[in-house]
Amino acid sequence: MPLSRLLRDGIRHARDGIVVTASQEDLTRQKLDGLKDAPGFSDVFLVQGEVPRRGAVLRQPALSVTLSTLTERGLDDFYRGSLALRIGAELELLGSPVRTSDLTSYSAKFVKPLSVRLNDSTVYNLPPPTQGLASLMILGLFERLDIPATEGERFAHLHGLIEATKQAFRERNRVVTDPERVPADPARSLTSDALNAAVRKIDPAVALPWPEPAAPGDTIWMGAIDRDGCAVSFIQSTYWEFGSGVVLRDTGITWQNRGISFSLDPADLNALEPGRKPFHTLNPALALFDDGRVMPYGTMGGEGQPQTQAAVFTRYARFGQPLQQAITAPRWLLGRTWGDVSTNLKLENRFDPALVQALRAAGHDVEVLDQAFSDTMGHAGALVRHPGGRIEGAADPRSDGAAAGL
Repeated sequence: MPLSRLLRDGIRHARDGIVVTASQEDLTRQKLDGLKDAPGFSDVFLVQGEVPRRGAVLRQPALSVTLSTLTERGLDDFYRGSLALRIGAELELLGSPVRTSDLTSYSAKFVKPLSVRLNDSTVYNLPPPTQGLASLMILGLFERLDIPATEGERFAHLHGLIEATKQAFRERNRVVTDPERVPADPARSLTSDALNAAVRKIDPAVALPWPEPAAPGDTIWMGAIDRDGCAVSFIQSTYWEFGSGVVLRDTGITWQNRGISFSLDPADLNALEPGRKPFHTLNPALALFDDGRVMPYGTMGGEGQPQTQAAVFTRYARFGQPLQQAITAPRWLLGRTWGDVSTNLKLENRFDPALVQALRAAGHDVEVLDQAFSDTMGHAGALVRHPGGRIEGAADPRSDGAAAGL
């Protein structure tokens, strides 16, 4: 489709407005003290100086003009045209180290995905600087634990995934950084020998002491499958809830803050250097089953992304749950996300109290949340295309998202 068609709805939404959702109202209110003085934030994300209420209309006319400019001049104008010059000039005025030259030197890359072979499928994810390695390792390790199908939602299921997560996160923290400076080939961590060695570190009855470093984040996942079977698993993120909070007045662009994942320690694996990419949490997943099914799936939620992916995939592919049930079922999170400071094991309050007690007895530092459906657990989604062409989709009741056929 032509670019004018692809951006048409975005232009209209920015010009005529979007309806504010409950989560946008809540998050604007929660983060207002820290963001209200960020350049451009109040002009764009507040309505007449107040937090917009659910149902209000939020307009972004400058962004509409920017998107219209891209339809006229092409997407390359963002990086190497007049739009790039305007972005660079305003960022420099605001004190940002980012310059037009940084935009000019950037180009998107087609990369070879990482993959892990399971008993009945191959699952794909993205290489560094994403944490796709961790998502695949969790599934590869869990499969080697050989949990019986009757153990779904029971101790062996949750404990196995949680302990696999710990091993995967340790490897992720050792390897994942800018692609040009990774200390080891991440694909080696997904070989049978490497996974067999790592799974021997998992005790099926006792929790490994935790925590390890974690990072907050905010993201959306989208998946799409067309009538010809082309499937896409996609993630977009500003990192924190409103990114840096900076909105460029001239173009209406909200500037992300992924650079916060850099370290100021020059000896750190993710040390801040010019031209480098920071570690980031985005890792859309896609599974190809031997029986012909194709499953794009994913979630937002920073540290929780690999864990929620593992929960959704194992529930659907290993324990036979319907796709929507696999997403709706209660979830857990090891570590922190969405600005939390604690790094313990958080569970939604719908889990069986006996299971919660069993996890505590095994040594897990368990916190049961007040909510039955918590934003802390991310907002997941999944699609499955069956061999005959039937497509099913599921969206998270924790989010404003939806599954739709067009």
